[in-house]
Formats: sequence, C-alpha cells, structure tokens
Amino acid sequence: MSRIARSLPSVAGLRARPTCRVASAVLTRSLQTTSDSSSKIESNGDTVKVALHEDYFKAHLCDIPALEMHVNKTELVDMYRNMVLMRRMEMAADQLYKAKLIRGFCHLAIGQEAVSVGMHHAIKKDDKIITAYRCHPFAVLRGGTVKGRRDGMSHGKGGSMHIFTPTFFGGNGIVGAQVPLGAGIAFAQQYLGQDKDHATFAMYGDGASNQGQVFEAYNMAKLWNLPCVFVCENNLYGMGTSAARSSSNTKYYKRGDLIAGLQVNGMDVLAVKQAVSFAKEWTQAGKGPLLLEMVTYRYGGHSMSDPGTTYRTREEIQHMRSSNDPITGLKNNILEWGVVEESELKKIDKDARKEVEVAVEEAKKSPEPSQDQELWTDRWMYRLAVYYKGTNPMYMRGREREEIHHFDKNDSNLYPDGPKQFGSA
Repeated sequence: MSRIARSLPSVAGLRARPTCRVASAVLTRSLQTTSDSSSKIESNGDTVKVALHEDYFKAHLCDIPALEMHVNKTELVDMYRNMVLMRRMEMAADQLYKAKLIRGFCHLAIGQEAVSVGMHHAIKKDDKIITAYRCHPFAVLRGGTVKGRRDGMSHGKGGSMHIFTPTFFGGNGIVGAQVPLGAGIAFAQQYLGQDKDHATFAMYGDGASNQGQVFEAYNMAKLWNLPCVFVCENNLYGMGTSAARSSSNTKYYKRGDLIAGLQVNGMDVLAVKQAVSFAKEWTQAGKGPLLLEMVTYRYGGHSMSDPGTTYRTREEIQHMRSSNDPITGLKNNILEWGVVEESELKKIDKDARKEVEVAVEEAKKSPEPSQDQELWTDRWMYRLAVYYKGTNPMYMRGREREEIHHFDKNDSNLYPDGPKQFGSA
C-alpha cells in the first residue's frame, strides 16, 4: 500500500533586511504537503512514496536526485523522534549555559535539525563525519555524548566541540580547518580500499566557505578522486555577517569548480536524506567528490554570546519558525499521510523531554574534574584518555625511525589506572 505525496511551494516570501536577500528561494516555501488521503499506513512495513518538489534541488555538473523516494512508517517516526530529541538537547544546553553550568564556547543547532538527522538516516555506521563547532547533534547521532564533566567524553576537559567517536572526527574550533582534515580522512579510505563502501562527509558553514584551505581541499579531492562529500551548511549568516556581505558568489554548491554540486532544501529532512544518498552513490561509483549545499537556518545566535537579533529582524526569525520549521514540517507530513495518530507524536515529544531531563540531572550529579587528579593527566599528546573507546592509535610516528613510539597498553607509567579505562582491553 503506498501513495504519492507532493511537496508544494508556498507563495510566502522571506521578510528580511536587504542584506538577507541572498536567502535562497529554497527557504521561501512552506514544507507542508498535500497527499491522497484515501488510504492509511497500517504497519511498519508499508511505505509512503513521496514526490519531492523539483525546486528542492539545484544542480551543478550533475543531475538532481530522483524526486520520488520511498520511506516507511518506522523511518518517518524515527526521523521525527531524533529531530525532537536533538532540539530538546540543544534547548537544555541553552538553559544550562544561561544558568552558568556550561562555560566557554557553545554553538547550538536549533532550527538545523533536518541536516544532521537527514544525514544520519542516509549514511552507514562506518561512514565518517567531521564538522565545525556546531556539532552536538552529529556527535550524539554518531554514538557520542555531550556530557562535559568527569563522566563525559573528555573527562571534563574537552569543552563543547572536542567530541570524538570512531566515525565522528570532532567539532573543530578553527574556522574551515576541518575541511582539509576531511579530505585526508577520505584519502585514508581510498588508500585502505574502503572507498567503494564508505565516504567521508566534510562539513563547514557558509562563513568558512571563503577560507583558502577549503579550496585547497577541493583541489586535492578532485585531483585524487577522493570519496569526499563536502557539505556546506548554509544557514545564511556567518557569525553576524550575512552571506551576501561576505561572499561574492553565494551559490556555494557551484564553488567547487570542476566538482559537481547540489543545492538542497536543508529544512526538509526527506530532501536531505535523498541528497545525501545521492552523494553517497556518487562517490561509490568512483566519480570522486561532490559538494552539497544545505540551505538551512539557525533560530538562535551564532553562539551563546550572540543574541542573533542585531543583524536580522525578529520578524524574519519568526517567519522561519512559523513557515519552515523542519520538525513541524515532518509532523504535518506524518499526520497528513496517516502514518501515526497525533497522540503518538505527543508521546514522542513527552518522552524526548523526559529523556533530556534525566540526562541533565545525571550530568549535574557527575563529579567535576579534580585538579589534583586531572591537572597532570593527558598532558602529552599521546595520552589517550581524551579519546573515544576504539580510536586509540597503535603508535605515534616520529621524525626518525627510532623515534616512533609504539604504545604498550600494559605500561603502568602511561596507564596507571589500567588499560580498561581507556578502552584498550
């Protein structure tokens, strides 16, 4: 049992200051859809055949993805649950920061949930992701944690962005620096013969798109035909500067020169999933790198120190919330297509709120790093306690052969608490 649901464009325009006119038409549409309501999904195995609107994609040196896609009940509900959970998590981080329980840098992704969740549902568990400082949803969806005290990923010393798992190579604090690292990860996949099954997604924002190292990474990835998907999360503002004021060419999907590119409605989780699936197939076919521009929007400021209202109007933000919210858009689709009843979605909302509340209380009870015990640990780059279990290197390369350090996991001087603490048992 299936049916076609077509996403229709809205005539509503984006009200913004002149500097915001660069906002793509992708974001001037409502994400609500219409569908044939003559049938309902009866079980998890039944699918909905969705027809995405052709304006959801723009292509450079390639075709757009297929506009028809199939999704089943389980996946739609999981997408909704994940987006709600990610938003609740970021909202909790916002509150904890304002309560001075989180210090330092903190960049939230409220409003951009469709990008992380759509990607999560399109890639395999062994694909790699590396991104910038707005990294919390990606870290959690790739098996990490954002807890920051002694029980956290980095024993309380990593901050908001230094989060790693075996397939997530961290949020990175230097603008654009993660992009050449992503190309390097893709090179490793190619070198190890993993490029036919896996890809690397090197993510960055519109603000980082003008960094020279980004273009250098483009060049090497294309030259070596690497399985690297460059993903520009274009949320229309780099810190407090609109894209039009910082970039002479705001069509970021076309900035890879000979690298094919695709612009995507990054506020629609289904469009994101379809685009990322397309990109993955592209690299697996041996066509080399691809550039994805996810046109999205952040509701809050660039970071917690930015109110986010000095360079854009409150009306603009409210318009995006009311007409293009990714969670509301998917919720409307689910109800329109008869996937589940509204009561089940309300239960998901309630459960997500409870899950985050429990996690917050656990984090509050976690001990803070002890100065006496932690100040002098991990003081050499080869101390592995700050990394996620499973990422420990076998050795550290030196300048000369005799300087190569092979880690002895039973060395009590290096690991006084035993190897199990560091995931090396």
